[in-house]
This record gives sequence, structure tokens and C-alpha cells, in this order.
Amino acid sequence: MKSNKQPASLLSEQFLDAVWLESGLSENTLNAYRNDLAAFEGWLGKKNLSLEAVSRAELLSYLAANVRQGLSPRSSARRLSTLRRFYRYLLREGLIQEDPTADVRSPSLGRPLPKAITEASVEKLLAAPPETTLGLRDRAMLETMYASGLRVSELVALALNELDLTTGLVRVTGKGGKERIVPLGDEATSRLGEYLQGARPSLLGEQKSGAVFLTRRGQPMTRQAFWQLIKRYSTLAGIDSSLSPHSLRHAFATHLLNHGADLRSVQMLLGHADLSTTQIYTHVAKARLQTLHSSHHPRG
Repeated sequence: MKSNKQPASLLSEQFLDAVWLESGLSENTLNAYRNDLAAFEGWLGKKNLSLEAVSRAELLSYLAANVRQGLSPRSSARRLSTLRRFYRYLLREGLIQEDPTADVRSPSLGRPLPKAITEASVEKLLAAPPETTLGLRDRAMLETMYASGLRVSELVALALNELDLTTGLVRVTGKGGKERIVPLGDEATSRLGEYLQGARPSLLGEQKSGAVFLTRRGQPMTRQAFWQLIKRYSTLAGIDSSLSPHSLRHAFATHLLNHGADLRSVQMLLGHADLSTTQIYTHVAKARLQTLHSSHHPRG
């Protein structure tokens, strides 16, 4: 490495000025970079090392120290990202000859596991809406989402011509305009029939709409409004208030797997293009997997 060393703080500020000019970063991002560099400089100072004299081994030692101190993988990955950009800048400016971050892998962040909802909790949620005009609509929406695993955007966009209550099927247009046919099940079909015959005409009034689910003003239901419904009914049912519309989609997939459905079938029902996206549910469908293991493994 070259010997033209500069004070570490000056190097950091020169780097921050450069990335601000090049990328127009926000003050918050610049402060995050500054804090990450300061943390690294503090660690280096205890070892009498300077920023431009760091080896790959020393960088790895720093990252390991972060882990030992309990820093989350996401925060460790951010610090490494800052240092990677910093050392690429130094390399470009001719202040170092080797980049210590080269070939250093970011910590695996993993996939966030879906929030598991018990079947008992789902039953409480589904039973929460009252037997009123709006309650019939809300119960139909909750039942449909849990029975079909629709995305919330797919649920609120449902059109009347996509429902077939005679066969108990719904045609869904998912991501990328891809269509799939999903069964509704007896309970959801029944609740939809009650809503369409009794509650929806009252909500529609003299207006015209092809949307299945309507607001009290006869307009198509929105994602935001349905989110508020979920929050209200989860509180009413005594369930965790952090429940979201997506939680019902997670419950749909998890409970299917717990009751013996195969992963590819769940993939098709959810409308996932890639099976790897569906595989996350194997982590939460523990009850079914444990039963399969104990029943079929020779040492189960």
C-alpha cells in the first residue's frame, strides 16, 4: 500500500463529500455512513491501525467483533456496505492498492418468517364481524381471503364476473397479469352468497359497479380500508393488534401445509412464480413436518 497517509477523520470527510457530490445522498444516509466509519475507526484506534492500512483479515476480525457484540445481521451488512464503498473510493483515488473488502461476503439476512396465526385465532377473527350489512361484507372478505390465500390487492380487485359460486371457484389475476383458478370452500362460498344477495345491493344503491366488495358509499373497497378492518376485528377478537391482511395469506398457506397439502399445490394456489418463494412456509408449518417425521422416519 502507498505510504501517503492522511488523518482518518479527513479521509472519512473527503469520502462523504465525494459520495454526496456523486450520488446526492440525503443527510440521513450521509450520517449513517459517518457513524459506520466512526465505529470502524474507533475499533481500529484500539489496535493502532489506520483506515488506509487495513487488511482483509483485519476487516473480517472487525465484522466478527460486531457479531460478538450482538449487532444484527442487517446492521453488520450495512456497515460492510459502507466500508465497501469507502474502500472502492480510496482505491479509485490511488490512496490504497488493494481493497480489503474484495471477496468479503455480506452476512446472510435470511428471510423474515411469516407471523404464525393459530387456527383458533383465525376462527375468532372470522367470527368477529356482526350480522349487519357491513358485517356481512367484512365476514365475506375475511372468509374469502383465508379460504383462497389471495393477496390483499387481489381481494379488493375481485370482479363479479370472476366469481363462480356454483362451482365454488374464483378466477384471480395476479402479479404480471397471470391468471389462476382458486377454490373457495363451502364456508367462504356461503358467506359470499349471503353478502352478494343481501348486503351488497344495499351498499350499491343506485350506483353501478362490477367490484365484488364495496364501501358504505358503494365504491370499490381499498387496501387501506381493508387493513383498518383487520386491525379493528383483531382487537375485537382479542388477537395481536399487529395482524395484517397478509397474515391471513400466511395462515392460509401454513394451515394447508399443516393439514397435509404439498408445497407445489400451495405454490399454485398462492400464485408464486418460484417454488423457493413458497418454501418459506415450511419453516412455520412445524406441526405438520414434525408429525410426518415421527410417523414415517424409522427413528421418529
